[in-house]
Parts: sequence; structure tokens; C-alpha cells
Amino acid sequence: MAAAAAAAAASPATAPCFPSTHCTRPALISLRFSRRVKVAASTYDPSPAFNSVTAFAPATVANLGPGFDFLGCAVADASLSLGDTVTATLDPSLPPGTVAIASITSPSRPSLATRLSRDPLRNCAGVAAIAALRALGVRSHAVSIHLTKGLPLGSGLGSSAASAAAAAKAVDALFGSRLPRDELVLAGLESEKAVSGFHADNIAPAILGGFVLIRSYDPFHLIPLSSPPFLRLHFVLVTPDFEAPTSKMRAALPKQVAVQQHVRNSSQAAALVAAVLQGDAGVIGSAMSSDCIVEPTRAPLIPGMAAVKTAALEAGALGCTISGAGPTAVAVIEGEEKGEEVGRRMVEAFASVGKLKASSTVAQLDRAGARVISTSNL
Repeated sequence: MAAAAAAAAASPATAPCFPSTHCTRPALISLRFSRRVKVAASTYDPSPAFNSVTAFAPATVANLGPGFDFLGCAVADASLSLGDTVTATLDPSLPPGTVAIASITSPSRPSLATRLSRDPLRNCAGVAAIAALRALGVRSHAVSIHLTKGLPLGSGLGSSAASAAAAAKAVDALFGSRLPRDELVLAGLESEKAVSGFHADNIAPAILGGFVLIRSYDPFHLIPLSSPPFLRLHFVLVTPDFEAPTSKMRAALPKQVAVQQHVRNSSQAAALVAAVLQGDAGVIGSAMSSDCIVEPTRAPLIPGMAAVKTAALEAGALGCTISGAGPTAVAVIEGEEKGEEVGRRMVEAFASVGKLKASSTVAQLDRAGARVISTSNL
């Protein structure tokens, strides 16, 4: 197993462009040598800075309505339960340069842990940890990781990205936090592409925090969108007992888009970016609610989704859409005062129209992204 993980760390992967484009597809490793990406020296074998590091990565809301595959933001609650945690530990019992998954737990969903593979080549945290070791150039040490899942699978909250982001952050910090921003995102992106395709609208905000625009993949170019401190943006996340696999939801997307639809969605995405930068919560909400390409094809696959959106808006939400591929519905409010009522109405709509049980959480914009929460010295 460890040998297989080491072999994976040495093999390049293929990186597609945006789904709607037609261009030469460069190898992922080549993106690291783009002029826009500062690269850690791969020939350098760094010494560890700690014996173990625990990192947390938040949930994410991808697409944000009209920003399919190029916009996303990080969200979290005060207790940091809305996200995943990874502890990376030096493990001298393993062959140098390899990764092993020592344990997977999920305190709030005990059965979830049994569904995830402990093979590092088939686990998002494991793939990201291997990619981080490779980017760092680590050859003299091995790492075992402990994954604690706080997010449900197939929920549209960036569950795989949270695992990958926490693992990449923990491994990087274990060796002195040497990787630049884009290298961390690329390490997580190797994991994401194995699960849901080559798109960074979950992994980028999971690592960087806040709102992030993915401008391009070749060259790799992320643009963090800094919102003003006065913006008190909160997100009502309502998740039904229903899984929406990303592969199935992507298969439902239209193969062709009318020019008029393209123009409308482009203008709404641009308005969303402008509103984030200006701190205009009202326009953020209305732009999120205005997707006329992706949401109309996915909403019918989530029982009750149209009624849930209507209920959120009638209860005072500024906007509502599908979070990522779903089935979580996300409503935007300014401040958290209306959060409980908006969530209650959305849960009732899922129950009455979609015949689905659902749970509601009020989260805030997470500006920090993946972060170290504890360390153990050598």
C-alpha cells in the first residue's frame, strides 16, 4: 500500500480545461511551472517542523448560482463542526516518502466512516497528502493521517474538498509551511479531480477562505475576492436526507447554451463579483438566485427544491440557490437574525413538497480557510 502511494506521488496527472472550452490539455504538473505559480524546489528534502499537526478546513458553497465552476466561498460555524479535520503525524514505521491513513472517524455520523476507503490512493485526504509531500519534495519521512469528517458525503458542501484541504494544510505545516498558496490548491485539486472533476471552486475557497474566483487553469490563476469587513453575510444551509452524486448532477447539464442565456448568466456572475467587492448583500443574493442555465436542469433532480427556494425568499432571504451539485439548498441573509426562521421554512418545504427530512444550519462567511488548530513539537 505504501509503495503504491509512493508511486502515485511520482506520476503526473492530466488537467482538463473548463468544460465549455476546447484547448490542449496540459499535465497537472506542468501547471506548477506556469509563470503565475511560484514553485517550491522539488529537489529539496525539508526537515519536519513538528511531530504532528492538526488542521481544519471549512465547508464550501460552489457555483453561487451563475458562477458554475469558477466561483465559490467558504462557510463555517463558530464550533468548527461544519468542516473536516486532519491530523498529520510523522510515522517512522512507514517507508520514507509515503502516506498511510491511520483512522477515519465521524462523530456526528458514525456510519459515514465505514464508507470511506483507508487506501490513500482512494481517499481525498490521502491523495492530497501525497500531492503535498511531492510538492514539498519530502523523501526522508513518512506521514500517517487521521481524518475526522464533519461534513456529509454528496451534500453539495464540498465534503471531498474539505478533506483534501485539511490534509494538504496539515502536511505542509508539518514541514514548516513552505508551499505557496497555489501549490496548496493544486495539491487539493489532484484529489478533487479523482472524485468530481477538475474544478477548483470548492478546493480554492476551502484553502484560501472567503470568496474566490478561478480565472483560468492554464496558466493557473486564482483571484481572492476581498469583501468589506462590514459585510455580515450569513448562509442558511438546508441539507435533505438525499444524496446527489456530482457525476449524476453533471450529466444533467445542457450540452448547448443559447447566446441569450450565456449573456444573462455572465452578467449575473459579474454582478455577483462586483457585489462581493462592494459588500452589497442584496445584489449578492439576487445574483445568486438568477442562474438560468445550471439550476433549472438540476433543481428537478432534487425533490422539493423549487418550493424550498420559494419558501426561503418568502421568509426574507436575499437569495437562494443550490449549493454546488446539491442537494443542499443555500439561502443568503445579512446578519443571522432571520436564519432560524428561514431555515425552518425551507425544512418544511422539503418535507411537504419533496417528502424529505432535512436539517438546517446557519453559517457565516469563513474568511480564514484551512488553518492549523494544534501542533505537537518534535
